[in-house]
Amino acid sequence: MTTDQDFEIFVVTAPGLEAALCAELQAAGFRDPTPGLGGVTIRGGWPEVWRANLTIRGAVRVLARVAAFRALHLAQLDKRARKVAWSELLRPDVPFRVEASCKASRIYHAGAAAQRIERAIREELGAPVSKEAEICIKARIDDDLCTISVDTSGESLHKRNHKDAVHKAPMRETMASLFLRQCGYDGTEPVVDPMCGSGTFVIEAAEIAIGLQPGRSRSFAFEQLASLDPAAWQELRGAGGGATAGPASPAIRFHGSDRDAGAIAMSRANAARAGVADLTEFRHHAVSDLTPPDGPPGLVIVNPPYGGRIGEKKPLHPLYQALGQTLLARFSGWRVGIVTTDAALAQSTGLPFETPAAPVLNGGLRVTLHRTGPLP
Repeated sequence: MTTDQDFEIFVVTAPGLEAALCAELQAAGFRDPTPGLGGVTIRGGWPEVWRANLTIRGAVRVLARVAAFRALHLAQLDKRARKVAWSELLRPDVPFRVEASCKASRIYHAGAAAQRIERAIREELGAPVSKEAEICIKARIDDDLCTISVDTSGESLHKRNHKDAVHKAPMRETMASLFLRQCGYDGTEPVVDPMCGSGTFVIEAAEIAIGLQPGRSRSFAFEQLASLDPAAWQELRGAGGGATAGPASPAIRFHGSDRDAGAIAMSRANAARAGVADLTEFRHHAVSDLTPPDGPPGLVIVNPPYGGRIGEKKPLHPLYQALGQTLLARFSGWRVGIVTTDAALAQSTGLPFETPAAPVLNGGLRVTLHRTGPLP
């Protein structure tokens, strides 16, 4: 596979956010974005793989689909796996591992399938197998069709290397960016998070406003592949790695507050590491003390506590009521987005919500984004 080749690329996101990710990929000029279960398929070559990893905020990982063939039994899988041009993909000096899954296929033992593909690559290429390898080959055998992908990201893309400190029940950056998108945020208005935790929504909003690339401070698995063109990658990284002239005027600021002083200290440190300390402001106070910043209205977005178990939710209703009362009294013209597991909690704010977005899995819980139009 050369750098100018064209293949299918699968950009993974949290189930429920596929349409929002598809809109982001479309806006970024990727070809043929098509939403599917758990992600969006695009077409392109290795430069598109690099660009998706570096620039797409809602992507959790990027899989390059490098081969597909039918395999009815393990011997056939072995034979066909050896025909893949591994030397164009993998380096013989870099360790790799294989993960397999089987569904509705005559090959039903995923462990045996992974071992056959590992052995085929090792014998054809000479690369070492390691359970800890960052390079992961994923084989999906579905209805006897084996699709082979390379995970080009490595660590999940929500790990952007700007957040040392996380608050309990943190919102992942990838998810926060797509919730912002679903609320209509485009980088040109102020954002307020009155329960900011470790500052994720506020920092994401500020980065979007000044055009900082989400992957600017981290490395990726594809940097260890044979398909990497180091000069082209450095050029792409140089062109998009730092601040670009984003749509924000410096007059716009991004505001977080929390009743936990530790959360405020964390948010400030995280904003400084992300390079947006000058655009963000974090204050220590309760929801009832929240006032809108000077200037035009924008978006209030919040991920309040939602109590994991039955019985933990009842004490939260007064908190949601206080939030709703404060916003209705003081935030005329602002839109609101609230992420919660429980429609009854959202309703107790008294806010005029539109039809909610599709539920999304977040850390094993189903959360839903409830949105309003501009408040009266």
